[in-house]
Amino acid sequence: AAHGRAPAADPPAPSRPFDGLPQVGTFFWADDTGTGRSCGGTIVRSPHRDLVVGAGHCLRSPKPKRHFAFVPQYHDGRKPFGLFPVERVYLDQRYYDLGTDAGARWDYSVVRVGPRADGTEAEDAAGGVALGVYPGYEHRRVRLIGYPGTDDATHPKPLDCRAATHRYTSTDPAAPGDFLEIACAGYIGGTSGGPFLTRSPAGYRLIGVIGGYHTGGDFPDISYSSYFTADLLALYVHAVRGDAPAQPR
Repeated sequence: AAHGRAPAADPPAPSRPFDGLPQVGTFFWADDTGTGRSCGGTIVRSPHRDLVVGAGHCLRSPKPKRHFAFVPQYHDGRKPFGLFPVERVYLDQRYYDLGTDAGARWDYSVVRVGPRADGTEAEDAAGGVALGVYPGYEHRRVRLIGYPGTDDATHPKPLDCRAATHRYTSTDPAAPGDFLEIACAGYIGGTSGGPFLTRSPAGYRLIGVIGGYHTGGDFPDISYSSYFTADLLALYVHAVRGDAPAQPR
């Protein structure tokens, strides 16, 4: 294993394709060469009902010609709630400055999306989940959702899995930090940004997104998330207030 990494303590839980959750979707892009999809995101509750939380590495280097949009519960080529254009991407300045390895503990983003064509905000259309900061590392049952690949011909649906999470302290000095670790089978490239969800009496709570250590891990059966701290809460507040986002320097 890379960096002498031992396999996770738990055998990987199975994953299965399904039709998705309304609050979880994928980012689409369009540019002069065509369209595609990459990475996942989750609508989180917010005052203006327009925020999505995803991975940082998916959105760290925006290409100016690409027009990004968020599509809730995308599956089988269908967009049941329509498209919500990406307006602003909030990343921690340290993630821009340090890069995806040295900055691995800040591999998350808060994305402000505009209303769809009829004026409806994302959360009003598809609902939202609570944002959970300092959630703890040990959870017996976490739901992991991801959008594998980039092509509907091979992966028309998102993946669903339930497994325990544990604390993983990085053994790679180039990518320091403590991360959530989950053993779910088959989470290949593309699944980045997909949510770690826990259940509460008030509904789902978002406690992680696939990313962080080695931008999500070195093997399809073990995934990671940066730990959600006040640094993510600060991004959320900046996004709610409409502040100017940090930029690559």
